[in-house]
Amino acid sequence: MIYSTTIEKNLISMNALHHYIHLKTKQNVQLLDITDQVQQLIADGHIINGIVSISSQHTTVAVTVNENEARLLDDIATFFEKLAPENSHYLHNDIHLRDCPPDEPENAHAHLIAMCMGNSESFSVVEGKLVLGTYQSIMAIELDGPRERKLSVQLLGSA
Repeated sequence: MIYSTTIEKNLISMNALHHYIHLKTKQNVQLLDITDQVQQLIADGHIINGIVSISSQHTTVAVTVNENEARLLDDIATFFEKLAPENSHYLHNDIHLRDCPPDEPENAHAHLIAMCMGNSESFSVVEGKLVLGTYQSIMAIELDGPRERKLSVQLLGSA
């Protein structure tokens, strides 16, 4: 017996959009909740279902998910100082031994923490909303501020 199957294809219009989030940090270590900014880009792009990916354009800025609670944010900053103390000796901070601009900061600690944290995250978008848990927020973490920073946001999804 020969079986025949008909596959009906539903064509879905997909949008691919790219934006930058610009940040002006005010502290050496600063945790910034960017959830609302990302959600606004999803709304502005009319993404109903899809994926959003956020990437730091800097080696001393991390992107992660955590709870935006003031005392926890202080705990995180304290943890970073224990993980990679700013005043420890790092080879990267031997500016006189490197070929770099004269205003190069001694920021090896920031590079190490950012490497541990990661520089990107991706999230599902369902019915026009980020899929996050109850206490989850998208956080950009400045580790070598204050500075002007830029995050790349790539949106892919159906409109």
